[in-house]
Order: sequence, then C-alpha cells, then structure tokens
Amino acid sequence: MIYPIGVKRQTDWMWRTAGRVRFTVALAVLAIAGSAIAQNPAARGQAFAPGARVVLDAHNCYPYDGKYKDRIDRALATGLPVSIEIDLAWRVEPGRSRSVVSHETKTTGEEPGLEEYFFERVRPIVEQALSEGDRRQWPILYLHFDFKSNEREHLAYVSGILAKYSAWLSSSTRVADESQVQPILVKPILAMTETDEMQKRIFHDEVPLGQPFYVFGSAPGENYVSKDAPRERQLARVVSAPPAEMLVTPAGNYRRWWNNSWAVVEEGGAANAGEWTKPDRARLKALVDRAHALGYLIRFYTLNGHAAKDGEGWSASYNFGSLEAVRARWQAAYEAGVDFIATDQYEDLARALK
Repeated sequence: MIYPIGVKRQTDWMWRTAGRVRFTVALAVLAIAGSAIAQNPAARGQAFAPGARVVLDAHNCYPYDGKYKDRIDRALATGLPVSIEIDLAWRVEPGRSRSVVSHETKTTGEEPGLEEYFFERVRPIVEQALSEGDRRQWPILYLHFDFKSNEREHLAYVSGILAKYSAWLSSSTRVADESQVQPILVKPILAMTETDEMQKRIFHDEVPLGQPFYVFGSAPGENYVSKDAPRERQLARVVSAPPAEMLVTPAGNYRRWWNNSWAVVEEGGAANAGEWTKPDRARLKALVDRAHALGYLIRFYTLNGHAAKDGEGWSASYNFGSLEAVRARWQAAYEAGVDFIATDQYEDLARALK
C-alpha cells in the first residue's frame, strides 16, 4: 500500500444523468504537508503547485471502440483530486462543425461533445466545491486535453466552451513577458493541454494583455534526440539523456507542466521493462526533481500492469505484465513526487494511493 500524505473525507453526491442514476463518489483530499512540501517549499499552501500532491490521471477517460462508456464515472468514483484525460476531434458537418470526444480523427457523429460529456457531468461536484469555498484543496479536477487535430476553428470552438464555464476554471493573467510567471487564480477545475503552437496561439497568445487565460500548456520539446537516428538509438538516448538537457526552459506563464512517456525512465518503456532497480529509481527522481526545480508539474504515462488477456483493449506498450510490477512503479512515482500518474487501471491505482 502507498500511504498518502494527509487526510480523507467522503461526501455523497447526487448525480443526475439521463437515467437519473444516483451514485456515491469518495472524495479523498490530500493535505499539503510532509515530504512533498519539504522537497518544494514554494508548494506550501498551494495544492496545485509542483510537488504538492500526487494525482491519479485517468488515461483516455472517454468511450471508444464501443467500450468504456463508464470511464468518467469510474474515474470520479476513485476520489478527488483526479485528472481526466479527454481526446477531442473536429467533426465537420454542413452548418454544424463541432468538437467531439473521440479517440480517432475520423468520427461518426455519435460522439458526445465536451460540454455534455465533461462539464455538465461534473456540475454537481463543481457547484458543491464552489458552495463550500475551500480553496486550499482546489483544483479538485484537472481537465487534460489531447487534441487529435489543431485547426484554428477547432481550438476556437473549444475556447468558446471554456468561456461559458470560466467561473469554474483556474486562470492566470496574460502578460507581455511570458517568463514573468503570474499567480494562478485557482478554481475547482484546472485545464491543461499539450505542446502544439496553434493551441498556445488560441488559448494564450491571442488573449489580450491583462486578461485571463484558462488553459495551461506543456513544456516545449527539447531537441536532444536525433529524429533521423534508428529507433533503438533514440530509445537509448531518451533514457540516458541528462534531465538538464531534456528540460532546459523554465516554466513560463503558459507552459507549466512536463509530459513524459515512461520510456525516459526505463528503456523501451513498460513493455520492455525488467526488474525495478535502484538506478531506475534514481533516474525517476532526477527527472521529477528537474521538473520541479524549473517550476513544472510532471506527468508520466501510461502505467498499467496486467495479464495480456486482461488488457481490455489497452495498449500493450503500456503494460508492465503484472499488477505487482506496476505497483512497484506506482510506489516509486509516489515517493518521487510525480504530480500525475497516468493509468487505465483507475481503481487499482486509487487503492494503491490510499
């Protein structure tokens, strides 16, 4: 068992879905104390700060391939805070182009939209949090966007949805010098996206100076791996490169988190991993420390462990082969202060974190 920092409380929420189903969500709150804060004094009193807490990241938290329709319910039921990863595709229809929740760029028209799938689903949770007003534990939900395409129209459409729910969303103020990191006005939800420059343009650069922006991007990729090198050489390089070469630029006002495949810790990632070793642990800790030192939250994806027959369609490249093997990595990630641990095994990781 991984013993978390802090205390736990449980709250029953009345959830209204189309079928008016009631269920209970266990709300686990990690207090800001202990070793994570010792590693990062700036995190004191800031639940969202790098190193302040370890959060379950619900990988691919949406339906696809005719499966996983209950994923968001399962993720929320593990407790809060929790990170919800949602992929978005741009569906072009005559007079009704829109962003839809989809694992593929090719869509059918049956996919839900972001509003109905996420925002209206979490409305009771957010309204309860706003009513209680306990900002010390905000954000309680991290909304992680993975855009399947980056058309200006697509991103502008999503920006419009975010504007509708801006009272729920954490924000910062756009300033001319991005290196001047401004405070985050923390709300119950913090929205995150990845490295794409068009995303940055729509969600940040085109916001007028002095006005709030509501999405935070990930660290830019550094050119420490030759794209022309054979794959084997690339894999060897990413797992051996010094963290100071992998992450050079400090966090800025917009880019505030660092997203990593587990292949930067163990060569070839989960599918090629052997026994968990002290050098592996040291490598993981060095990466986390580098991120936090430069002001970034850090995420690792995707840590699964199961028999091949029990994979439920999950990517084999993310599988350590057994629950015992992945638990060793979850434990190490927790102890190192990883901010977001991504997995398809929501309940198993949630139990490990309690």
